Amino acid sequence: MSPSHANRSDPADAAGHDPSGAHASAAPRGDDGPAVPAGPPPSRGPSLNRQILVLAVPAFGALIAEPLFLLADSAIIGHLGTAQLAGVGIASTVVQTVVGLMVFLAYSTTPAVARHLGAGRLAEALRVGRDGLWTAAGLGVVLAAVGAVVMRPLLRAMGAHGEVLDHATSYALWSLPGLVAMLVVLAAVGVLRGLQDTTTPLVVAGVGAAVNAGLNVALVYGAHLGVAGAAIGTSITQWAMALTYLLLLGRRFRAQGVGPATSWGGIRTHLTVGSWLMLRTLSLRVAILLTVVVATAQGAENLAAYQLTMTIFNFLAFALDALAIAAQALLGKELGARDLSRQEDRDAVRLLMRRLLRWGLGFGVVTGLLVGMLGPRLGFLFTGSQDVQGLFGISLLVVAVGQPVAAFVFVLDGVLIGAGDARYLAVAGVVNLVVYLPLLWAVAQWGGSGAAGAVWLWLAYAAGYTGARAATLGWRIRGQRWMFAMA
Repeated sequence: MSPSHANRSDPADAAGHDPSGAHASAAPRGDDGPAVPAGPPPSRGPSLNRQILVLAVPAFGALIAEPLFLLADSAIIGHLGTAQLAGVGIASTVVQTVVGLMVFLAYSTTPAVARHLGAGRLAEALRVGRDGLWTAAGLGVVLAAVGAVVMRPLLRAMGAHGEVLDHATSYALWSLPGLVAMLVVLAAVGVLRGLQDTTTPLVVAGVGAAVNAGLNVALVYGAHLGVAGAAIGTSITQWAMALTYLLLLGRRFRAQGVGPATSWGGIRTHLTVGSWLMLRTLSLRVAILLTVVVATAQGAENLAAYQLTMTIFNFLAFALDALAIAAQALLGKELGARDLSRQEDRDAVRLLMRRLLRWGLGFGVVTGLLVGMLGPRLGFLFTGSQDVQGLFGISLLVVAVGQPVAAFVFVLDGVLIGAGDARYLAVAGVVNLVVYLPLLWAVAQWGGSGAAGAVWLWLAYAAGYTGARAATLGWRIRGQRWMFAMA
């Protein structure tokens, strides 16, 4: 379903929405007689475009900076030896999977804070943020404690043994203290995004990545701590980042009279919303994991090409994620500033959603053209194998064609997260996975290997799975119920 079709069939449009964003200035009267004050006019024109850019560009920078932690660790440890690098590879997969599942700490906090901010309740917005920080810290302590007990058996079950197991265990255990800080960082970033600030996370992430690289070199080679030094350096950096955020937010809390104490009710709210968002994230990760399984069965060359293609796909996803973050923050604030019982205010929210979709679809078309024209010619930068280069190129053509659909999905994901529609996203995620499984099974059974296998696999993922996500999200925005998810 195209977004234009979904919007044309919406009841709000049938009620007389003016696409230019201009609404009658006269305040409507209720049945009781007194005039009902008209809400603020919707953001439009260049001003709204600037708002999107001011949030999305720094968010993109921060998203790019964060993977540099693992990249620095891999580059530094790679010179120690193959066993060390393999151990860090499997251990970091476990740690990053846990952190990935906890991303709801940012996604549940951003819309809640933004909605209170839009309604002019800054103190309440900060209270919600404080509760999110306590939730993150509590979960971090629990996960670190559990990890200390189960980590080595888990790594062994994943196939690590001998020297690789020893290095993996050392890296993972020394990473656990930093896990607490990393979850606090996620929640703090969510608070700042809700406050319409994505610049501070960019600065903190950029400085953190640079400090992490220098500290790890000193500990790994200067102090001769090996893989443990890399994990210790990263943990120290993560704590420095967490403390920086706590100091910055602490000043805002004190200025608004928000005390440090939380309540079970506040934490429970975060956990309730977070559980739905975690289910959504889990469905996404299961889909990717099963895709890797099928790619592995197609042979080493197909797997190598898949890994390279997914690397490009993920890089493009960072930019789309930045737009999704802008959508979360702007939609949450807009919903908080509006009286949703009024048609013109609902129209204003939909106007913002459409502008965000235009940005996303425009980006999808441009990047699709660039990837389609340049991607297949750049395989030599990543591998010397002619066969892998060929598979990489043909896979990128499928990704390029699917970029507008991916953009539609990412932006609407941000819109619905910003609206607090977590339950629908979770249920839709499970439905999408159920739709994808038969497609993936068919590719495994009949797709073969080589070029045909690569094309069928990416068609299943980029067209089948992403298309299912587009259909479920597009269906949701046809109506208005998503606007009232947090009401």
